[in-house]
Amino acid sequence: MVINIKKRITMLKQVQNIVLCVFIFSFSLSFSQEERKQTNDTLDTDVVNVVKPYTPKISDAFKIKEIPSLDDETTATKKEIKYNIFSIPVASTFTPSKGKAAQVDKAKKEKLYDNYASLGFGTYTSILGEVYLNHALSRSENVGGYVSHHSSQGGIDGVVLDDKFSDSKIRLNYANNLRDLSWNVDAGYQHEVYNWYGVSPIYTDTAMLDDINPQHKFFTFDFGGEIEFDNSLFNKTRARFTRFADDYDSAENRFEAIANINIPISGEEVKTDVKIDYLGGTFDNDYFGFNKIKYGNFQVGISPNYQIKEADLTLNLGFSAYYLNDTEASENKFFIYPKITASFRVVDEVLITYAGIEGDLIQNSYRDFASLNPFMSPTLFIVPTDQQYNAYIGLKGKLSSNMSYNIRGNYYAESNKALIKNNTFLNFSTQENYSYGNSFEVVYDDVTTFSLFGELNVDINRNFNLGIKAEYFSYNMDEEEKAWNLPDFEASLFMDYQIDEHWFAGANLYYIGERSAQSTLEGALLPTDLTTNYILESYFDANAHVGYRINDRFSVYAKANNIANQDYQKWLNYPVQGIQFLAGVTYKFDF
Repeated sequence: MVINIKKRITMLKQVQNIVLCVFIFSFSLSFSQEERKQTNDTLDTDVVNVVKPYTPKISDAFKIKEIPSLDDETTATKKEIKYNIFSIPVASTFTPSKGKAAQVDKAKKEKLYDNYASLGFGTYTSILGEVYLNHALSRSENVGGYVSHHSSQGGIDGVVLDDKFSDSKIRLNYANNLRDLSWNVDAGYQHEVYNWYGVSPIYTDTAMLDDINPQHKFFTFDFGGEIEFDNSLFNKTRARFTRFADDYDSAENRFEAIANINIPISGEEVKTDVKIDYLGGTFDNDYFGFNKIKYGNFQVGISPNYQIKEADLTLNLGFSAYYLNDTEASENKFFIYPKITASFRVVDEVLITYAGIEGDLIQNSYRDFASLNPFMSPTLFIVPTDQQYNAYIGLKGKLSSNMSYNIRGNYYAESNKALIKNNTFLNFSTQENYSYGNSFEVVYDDVTTFSLFGELNVDINRNFNLGIKAEYFSYNMDEEEKAWNLPDFEASLFMDYQIDEHWFAGANLYYIGERSAQSTLEGALLPTDLTTNYILESYFDANAHVGYRINDRFSVYAKANNIANQDYQKWLNYPVQGIQFLAGVTYKFDF
């Protein structure tokens, strides 16, 4: 046992001597390469053939002159180096100048205000004012309101009747954003005053004109709300009730409700819209003063849609189905429309082709007609329009990072399309203030329409943007002679320019092509009525504005409308005001 221990000690000493020799030899070759070993550098290996007995010998240490190529890794640990700098005075006449930091223009962050008020005055004794208010009750609750007024005392050249107008609005709203849902409610009131001043210039009977009181007032009250859920079957639901009336005892009620539902089917979602639309109203008399007019249309519709996305192709497959109940005629009808659209990216965002075929049951209303033409008579017959289909194909995309385009061709097929036409001038029937050919009616016809549309938008920079669009129309009617008051061409241009920190400007230009109109003079017998067709000339309307921001709160502006002073008629016998100027001030504030 003792002998074995001695042998082991002897062997350990021999191994220790060999390890010491190898260590000293390796240290002499890699004295300055400690960091290389830390970075896992690879070393070339050579084979050494021993031809004589090896006699270990330690050579003198030497410094490797070659600077090693280091390949530091992020895992390498750098040793902390401690050093001292000794300041030694140096005699010199050179005095270095102090460096200056480069001047960088930093845009001042614009303060955003929740409220503003604006007031302007202009020619034709025009007044334009509005106030918008918004206040955060808490992190999730907001309450706001809006008040506006626009009026003019008229004074159009050649008009013998009062041509003033006014439009006043007020609206209140409340919104609440909760954890799993958000909802809002709002209510508003609108009061409008217009005048049936469009009596034909051939009727110059002073006594007749003195009997006309052309004033016509509209009253609108509405309230509604919207609720949106997160991660729910019901995505969004909105509803609104509208009461529309005038000072001729006309009244119209409308209730609309739309629910957006996501229906899961076989692991996929089918987006479905469920719609309820009720419209009911009365007119005190028909145009000839014989009978009271009542109308009522109740619609229930469903529109499911399934979307397929494959690479550059997006396909929407769906349809719309409606149930229509005419409450006055006690008639029920069903309508089914296609709702199929597709788009394909031919060249990324540069060229996208799209096409589709869709249809819809359009609920016409007295309010919609009066918004389009405020000179309608309170004697309308209201029915919905059956838009059997709208087939279209187009191209869109980006020509550059700041320029986009859209080109489209449309073909519409519509049954009971509403056309606006002048009422008959009543010579022998009971006359009202609107029965001198100075009001308009609605006639319905089956109309097919072909149109070509083009649009170009340019965002030159964040301070300047420009948009141009134009559309050509061609109509084919089943019964009516012309597509009354529908233009054959429309074009518009808009431009906004932030000149500098204070100055801003913009412009809007409109071109409306020729339209067909018709006037009828009542004869002693109906077959002897005198009917005359007119072509309303195309017109060009240019508007511009410029403003100056005095500070974050105050700014002043000036507007000019109908700059070219065009004497055109938007509707037959209804000339518009000439060139108009308006100037005002805007104030932004917070509570």
